[in-house]
Amino acid sequence: MGRRQARETALQVLFQIDLGKTEPDLALNNTAEEFGAGPQEIEFARQLVMGTLEHIEEIDAMIGKVSKEWQLNRMANVDRNIMRLAIFEMNYRADIPKSVSVNEALELSKIFGTPDSVRFINGILGKLLDNKDEAAPVISSLE
Repeated sequence: MGRRQARETALQVLFQIDLGKTEPDLALNNTAEEFGAGPQEIEFARQLVMGTLEHIEEIDAMIGKVSKEWQLNRMANVDRNIMRLAIFEMNYRADIPKSVSVNEALELSKIFGTPDSVRFINGILGKLLDNKDEAAPVISSLE
């Protein structure tokens, strides 16, 4: 299991937390066990989940600023959490290139999303990158 699988695990954990209000550690342990994740993958997934949750209000505000026609609570749960995960990486993980975060988000959307998810997620993430000053002030501080 590599980083992509760790991201899949992190997404599934965020989905469980968002939908079922499951405790993060319980969701992570159950998901990691189900997919046979190794210690490195579990740690990376844990960092992604806990970091996303720590900054979720800021991340949701960023999404809200660029998705004027879509309220966050009306977005598909999977799409919302894929974007949250990618935006966390783009803003708070300087060790991960933004292009990798976007590409991984699009790959996750192909696996877990609807046929329209890729275009929707790409549009939101692209707007965040294009509108650094207005929508995502943290992004510019990492460049």
